[in-house]
Amino acid sequence: MNLKPLGNHIILAAVDKETTTALGIIIPDTADKERPERGTVVAVGPGKMLENGTRQSIDVKVGDEIVFKKYAPDEIEVKQPTGETKKFLVVNADEVMAIIEN
Repeated sequence: MNLKPLGNHIILAAVDKETTTALGIIIPDTADKERPERGTVVAVGPGKMLENGTRQSIDVKVGDEIVFKKYAPDEIEVKQPTGETKKFLVVNADEVMAIIEN
């Protein structure tokens, strides 16, 4: 798989929102049909082209876990060399709200 985002786009792998109850029951993210709000950066574009011909830098890098606006990402499916289809999210850098630091 070779995805190269253009402009100020960022490609993400969605982070599962699996939660565990007080009794230890795991509730998968599919139980709550909410859109994802977190993701791990897979690829980063070169940045937005400004009027003066320079590029605006993007504050995230590959591997960062980020929080973005709920309805910001577009979902794409990419066929892997194995024949399997994998889903990714594409978000504009302006829609990123924070980097999660551990």
